[in-house]
Amino acid sequence: MRAYGESSEEALHARNLLKDWAGQGFLSNAQYQTMEQETVCELRRTNIFLRIVLFFFTLNIVGAAVGLFFKVILTHPATQTTGIFLMIFAVVAYAAAEFAVSQARLYRYGIEEALAVCSVGFLCVGMEFAFVTALFQQPPNNMESLVLVVGAIASLWIWHRFGLPYAFLAAMFFIVWLPAHWTSSHSARHVIVAAFYAAGLAMIAALRPRDRFTYVGETYSIAEALLWLGIYLAINLELSSIDLLRRWWIGLEPTTEFSRPFYWTTWVLTWCLPPAVLARGLPRKDRFVIGAGAIAVVLTLVTNKPYLGWPRHTWDPMILGALLFGVALLIRRWLAAGPRGVRHGFTAQRLSLKDKSWMNLGTAALGLVTPQSVTPSPQPESPEFRFGGGDSGGGGASSDF
Repeated sequence: MRAYGESSEEALHARNLLKDWAGQGFLSNAQYQTMEQETVCELRRTNIFLRIVLFFFTLNIVGAAVGLFFKVILTHPATQTTGIFLMIFAVVAYAAAEFAVSQARLYRYGIEEALAVCSVGFLCVGMEFAFVTALFQQPPNNMESLVLVVGAIASLWIWHRFGLPYAFLAAMFFIVWLPAHWTSSHSARHVIVAAFYAAGLAMIAALRPRDRFTYVGETYSIAEALLWLGIYLAINLELSSIDLLRRWWIGLEPTTEFSRPFYWTTWVLTWCLPPAVLARGLPRKDRFVIGAGAIAVVLTLVTNKPYLGWPRHTWDPMILGALLFGVALLIRRWLAAGPRGVRHGFTAQRLSLKDKSWMNLGTAALGLVTPQSVTPSPQPESPEFRFGGGDSGGGGASSDF
């Protein structure tokens, strides 16, 4: 059911492992060359920077083509007509994505990804125009929720078909807005979202064992980590409340839109869930799930004071940073003190180039976002300074010299 052949993705997965092992010196150059010839892959790839450029460039082209169609060919269409044509464009965009994969053999190239994203966007907007806005002045909740359900299903299909992690994240966002059309109770909305994510987590956990050491294992790992974070964010009321920033910065009392039993139950769960996530990831050495558990721990420490209604101080981030630094240093020294620097299969030594690649990517992205932090701003030119005011000048010089 995936767009790429199993042998192609297995070969690509093996080539990535070989590159990491050779970069860390586990393979000689001759061994690397021999193994690389045995993992030939016909898929066309590019680097992350060109991939991002091609993604947004394709989005721009598709958007401009659709806008030109409505501007030149179909001027002043009815709302329902607009929706129908947008759904047709969704089919065309998805067919183009499939063609780019099957014929051009593009893999994480940016072009096929943008086309798949456009297909989901056109489908949802087209359904909104054709079946909701055009037929109902005040659309019922079931019609609005139908668009969200279709968007979630389409995003999950894109994730399964092309293996794009952000498509799974998009499906989770569709689920977030779904309970608002079913109930007006804020507590029920949080419970419904957490229940959806828990159901998805159970399905992922059931599918993962058979594909743990295959190329699909990392895809399932990212999905499970996102679901754990989604459940945590759904139950942490101090992170999911609308007036979060206002309450944090002004120092207002804890939110009162929830009943006290529900509010304090979620507080207990914010302390219980992070250890459960770490207990899930550590035995399996799942770095993405472990990362989700670490993020949940930090968020619990950050939101504990707002939960309890305690005043926040300017030195709180400094104390938290010192605590995290100390914990990281203790864990590193504990691992290094083990036999050959290994304890229970964990080590503080770098065994892969992935960490270095991600750090380089983050540094480059930070430099692009905040160039003024690394490039000093040009200094304004000082006005021309003139010496003057003297009463005497020699050799024919005036007093302005």
